Amino acid sequence: MSEQPAPLPLVVDLQGQVALVTGASRGIGRAIALALGQAGAKVACVARSADKLAETVAAIQQAGGTAQAFECDVTSGESVTKVVETVIESWSRLDILVNNAGITRDTLIPRMSDEQWDEVIDTNLRGAFLFTRAATRPMMQARYGRIINISSVSGLVGNPGQSNYSASKAGLIGMTRSVARELAGRKVTVNSVAPGFIETEMTEKLGEEILGEVKKKIPAKRLGTTADIAAAVLYLASGGASYVTGQVLTVDGGLTA
Repeated sequence: MSEQPAPLPLVVDLQGQVALVTGASRGIGRAIALALGQAGAKVACVARSADKLAETVAAIQQAGGTAQAFECDVTSGESVTKVVETVIESWSRLDILVNNAGITRDTLIPRMSDEQWDEVIDTNLRGAFLFTRAATRPMMQARYGRIINISSVSGLVGNPGQSNYSASKAGLIGMTRSVARELAGRKVTVNSVAPGFIETEMTEKLGEEILGEVKKKIPAKRLGTTADIAAAVLYLASGGASYVTGQVLTVDGGLTA
């Protein structure tokens, strides 16, 4: 049986709204999709893996929400445009876009291949650009929208072995601030959430020894949870954040304080 979304202390009403979440098949993206569905939004769940997407959609539906899976290569402009058009055809609107899809290909810069650089930049940054471009016109016409880009503290301070990943996440922050200025007059907000170390499959690969050292550096003395990030996204997606745009909300337990 698919897991149910964890109860969130932040209460947000998104009834009647439509959200699209990339990278919704696992980790942070899955938690965000579940939270948006729990808040009442219809959720378009986007990823490359149909099987994992089906699990996310089933969890939202079992909790009483509405969701649909969309397989998509986020680096393909044609595929991205088709997904956005299909979502609007199906549900007549698109209110919330969460650009979360991301990958890592970690290695030190002398050993990093062209392919490792390009693959990370294409997925993490180009993908967000393509979905943002496709979503802006309908949002501008509706004079309402929330675009939320999932960056990382690695985009703020860098991280050894992650020059490609850090560059992509720093690029997301720059894009966030620029697009926010372009769309503010149309009542479309654009913000970024920068997670620190979060309990996901990605951080599990670091091993207990490294994670133990990481926790010592975090003032909160713990890793974050996917629910911590989902709560930040819910706030930025809410009506209460209508005057918040061009900002980076860092959720890292004080790591970069």
